[in-house]
Amino acid sequence: MGHAVGASLPLPWGTCMKPSEPAVQNALTVDVEDYYQVSALAPYVPRSAWGGMPSRVEANVDRLLQMFEEHAAKATFFTLGCVAERHPEMVRRIVAQGHELASHGFAHLRATEQSPAEFAADIGRARKLLEDVSGVTVKGYRAPSFSIGASNLWAFDAIREQGYTYSSSVYPVRHDHYGMPDAPRFPYEAVPGLTEIPMSTVRLGGRNLPAGGGGFFRLLPYAVSRAAMRRINRHDARPAMFYMHPWEIDPGQPRIAGVDPKSRFRHYVNLRHTERKLRQLLRDFRWNRIDCVLLQRWAADAGAMIPAQLAQER
Repeated sequence: MGHAVGASLPLPWGTCMKPSEPAVQNALTVDVEDYYQVSALAPYVPRSAWGGMPSRVEANVDRLLQMFEEHAAKATFFTLGCVAERHPEMVRRIVAQGHELASHGFAHLRATEQSPAEFAADIGRARKLLEDVSGVTVKGYRAPSFSIGASNLWAFDAIREQGYTYSSSVYPVRHDHYGMPDAPRFPYEAVPGLTEIPMSTVRLGGRNLPAGGGGFFRLLPYAVSRAAMRRINRHDARPAMFYMHPWEIDPGQPRIAGVDPKSRFRHYVNLRHTERKLRQLLRDFRWNRIDCVLLQRWAADAGAMIPAQLAQER
């Protein structure tokens, strides 16, 4: 995994919110999948049953779009190809409201569950479908369950070969389902031409602790998430990145029968409190798309470092 500095990235600055004050902008991201498509429930909801499940993703995404508009926030929506295929108008609304459309793959398969050829076919199919539905270029990809780690670094080459500019697929923590704790905490060049933007962490006691949302945001008091993001903004002087799923603001979603206690806890814990906590998060911080925050910062850092390197070589 390389750490070399890449060339500055061409970015659509016209689509980005212009800061009106000096406060740090952070990156807001949504993994667009329905409640029954999550990895924790995969043993209990066969893919063959997906077509017959009542869908709630479109209504939940529309609630998020309204919430983001109320708080002047823009976001990056990592969207499953199979969801976009079923809800094309929802995808077009995401784009029409100024958010970034990115890929979550087509069928919500972990990278570790696929061969290199299968992985490339899945993410290539998703990108083509998303672009055909939306009419915009899709630059970003996030692997389901952050399933790129030390055992499958070949995935970065596949992501770049399928036309993506950046990935957000690594969580540099220790976790029973994912994680690459030795990976860099901030954006880096994974392979030439592909920037990896890892999930946010705080460094405490010699280890990385998760600070980017998801189940930890639902489980822990809101003050923990706020303190973690403020530490990244102030101590590390970097933007933070937050992620969530549409189903996390939907406590009325159907309950899947027979789920083991651990998976049931992970999926359903504190769903009734998530919207309130999310609204507080939107008030406490300023939020924008990945391509307007983290890619912009990466390009600026790269542009500053290259002249310095050339000066040292002289």
